[in-house]
Amino acid sequence: MKRKGTFAMRGMTERDKKLRLLYGAAFLVLMVVETLIALYVHDKVIRPYVGDMLVVLVVYCFVRIVIPVKARLMPLYVFVFAACVEVLQYFDLVTLLGLSGNRFARIVFGSVFDVKDLACYAAGCLLLEVWERRIRRKICGQTGQKREEPGSGGKNRKWREEPEVARRTGIKEAIKNEDSR
Repeated sequence: MKRKGTFAMRGMTERDKKLRLLYGAAFLVLMVVETLIALYVHDKVIRPYVGDMLVVLVVYCFVRIVIPVKARLMPLYVFVFAACVEVLQYFDLVTLLGLSGNRFARIVFGSVFDVKDLACYAAGCLLLEVWERRIRRKICGQTGQKREEPGSGGKNRKWREEPEVARRTGIKEAIKNEDSR
C-alpha cells in the first residue's frame, strides 16, 4: 500500500499547507533578523527590548509550522513558555547544566533574569494575538458580520445556529441554504 505524503501531511488542506509555508518563511526571516540583532546591535533599546519581543515571534512561528490551525491560545502558551525560560534564568540553569562555558547555550537559554524581559514577552504575545485575530477574521470572513438584526427576517439565523456550516461555506452560503429549505 502506497502512502501519500507523511503522517503530518495526511488530511491537510491547501490552506494548511500555505499557512505552514507562510509561518516557515516568517520563522526564517525573523530568525535572521534576531541573529543580526544579537551579533551586530549593541544598543540600549533594540537588542534588549525589540530582540525580546522578536524571540516570542520566532518561537510562535516555529510552533505554527507544526500546528498551522486551531491554536487559538497559542500566544498565551508561547508567553508561558518564554516566562518559564526566564524564570529558569533566575535559577541560573546554564550553570546548573554545566554549560556556563558554552557561549551558544548562554545565548539560547539566557543568563540574566530580568522582569523587563517578561514585559517584552508579554508585549510580543499581545502583538501576536492582535495579528492572529486580524488574520482569523480575514480568513474566516467574519469581519463586519452581524448575528441578526431586527427586520432581517432571521436571515442570519444559520450563522448563529450552525456556526460550523457558516464557517465552512461562508455566511452567504449559509443564508442561501436556509432559504432553499
